[in-house]
Formats: sequence, structure tokens, C-alpha cells
Amino acid sequence: MARAWSLTSRPEGLPSDEHFALIDLPQRDLAEGEVRIANQWLSVDPYMRGRMNDVKSYTPPFALGKPMEGGAIGTVTESRSERFKPGDAVQHFAGWRDEAVLPESQVQPLPELDVDPQAFLGQLGMPGMTAYFGLLEVAQAKEGDTVFVSAAAGAVGSTVVQIAKAKGCHVIGSAGGAEKCAWVQSLGADAVIDYKSGTPVVKALGEVARNGIDVYFDNVGGDHLDAALAHANLRARFAICGMIDVYNSSKPTELRYLARLIGNRIRIQGFIVSDFTDRAADFYRDMGGWLKEDRLKRHETVIDGLDHMPEAFLGLFSGGNTGKMLVKV
Repeated sequence: MARAWSLTSRPEGLPSDEHFALIDLPQRDLAEGEVRIANQWLSVDPYMRGRMNDVKSYTPPFALGKPMEGGAIGTVTESRSERFKPGDAVQHFAGWRDEAVLPESQVQPLPELDVDPQAFLGQLGMPGMTAYFGLLEVAQAKEGDTVFVSAAAGAVGSTVVQIAKAKGCHVIGSAGGAEKCAWVQSLGADAVIDYKSGTPVVKALGEVARNGIDVYFDNVGGDHLDAALAHANLRARFAICGMIDVYNSSKPTELRYLARLIGNRIRIQGFIVSDFTDRAADFYRDMGGWLKEDRLKRHETVIDGLDHMPEAFLGLFSGGNTGKMLVKV
């Protein structure tokens, strides 16, 4: 019988195992236009923490007791759709489960790029698109800019580092621990600060960004955002992708350097990757070209088994991943 993870109650602060339950999914015949998919790769992403709260947002909250959702890659095993046949590799949004039954309108074939299927949940999927459009469209990074990237060892941040280097930028990353910092440096970053070293981020950034920063790509918020404000150049552009520092905290963020927004005419813009869905072809064109030029590297942290899905998700908040966190069903 197919199984799926559900949310049992709404967490306050960091979720724990007690907030999740593995439930059975009822079996049924396919309706016209539907497909049955055996999931093979499942995505966990920080934004999912927001969906655990019953608040109005850009995406609806998870319903208690119902299957949770997220990005997934799988193979069609049964079809009543003219678009798909058994054996087709597809992507969809009915993750957190081992089998999905979906209308054909909610299923997409994998793009024709020579990569492993799971790459379309990371560097060549939503995280990669977030990096691409956030850096190039929202922050308008250009050749010669100094770009600061927080969570630079994560799925989004590591892709930002590589796209920025491909565009001729000077790149400073932030990561936690010597091993992750070394990996970010291997991606081409010109400098990497270790936010776990004990040196305040604002001081560490000042030591490697002597001429300030022109672009900040924010995945963290908190002291990283404050440090970026402290060292931002005139008309710097900030792309606010995520703030994992505050997802499990109700404490207000203290920004000591916020007033620099005014004199330095800093532009701060939040964005959601779905703002750019209609431009996916641009993303695949450029990323495909950089792949052929061997300018892109990726790393995945893989947790085996649907039973360990909550463990993988919670690992995002303790630095348990380098690159994209995935569950292999």
C-alpha cells in the first residue's frame, strides 16, 4: 500500500518527530487523464517550514492529517493520459510519499539535459531557478560586481556562487565549518567566511570585502543580512530568497545597520521563484550551456528511505546538508 507523510499538529519553533505521521494512502483506479507515478526522489526545502503554520502566505499551509507536498521525480507506472506512457520519467509536486496519482496537468516530463534525474530537484530545478533569477533578474548582478552569498554550501547558494562566477563577478560565500567552506571555495568562490568560527559575520565579511559588496543574495537573514547592510556599496542590490535563521524563531531580528539603506540607496527585494515560471526556457538554455562547458558542479546529500523523510527535512535547520538535500525512496 502507498504511504505518505502528514502533519499531525502545527509546531511552535523547530518541528520534531511528533509533528509527523506516516499514513496509508487509499488505492483507487485512475480516472481519464490521470497517471500513477512511483516516486524515486523526494525534495525537502526550507520553505516547507512556513507551510506548517496556519497563516496566509504565497502558498497554502499543509492540511493536518493529509499528505504533505513537495517536489518529486518518479516514473509513470500506469497511465490514462495521452501525454504520458508507462516508463516515462517525470517531475511533479506530490512528494512526501512513495506513490502519486495525479492529473496530467500536474505532471511534467523531465527536460532533455544529460544529467541524473535528481538534478531536476536541485541545481536544474526549483533551487537552481531561484539562484538564476534571483541573482540575474532581482539583484541584476553584472560583470565586476562583488557578490556576497549566504548559505553558500546549500542547494541555492552553491548555484548562485557558480552563476556569479560564470558572469564575471567577484564572489564571497558564507558557510558553516571548514569542510563546507572548502567545498564552496572549490566551486570558484574568491573568498569564504566560516560563520561558525566565532568571528562575528559583520567583522569576517569586512575583512574579505575591503571594497564593499554590490550584491547580496540572502538565504539566511539575521546577522548575515545585517553584515551585508554594513558593507553594502552605493546602490547595492539585495535579493531576499529566504531567512532560515528566523523560520523556527519568534524573536525579532535586530538590524543595527538598517539605516544605511537610506544614504547608500540600497535596494532590497524579496522574490518567489514562481514569479519567473514563464521564463524557464531562459534558465535551461543558460544552465545547459554552462553544463556543456563544465562550469557547473553539484553535490547532493541523500537520505535513504521514505521512513527518514522528517529526518532529512529537520537536517536543513542544523546544517546537515551540503548542496541539495534529497530523499531516495
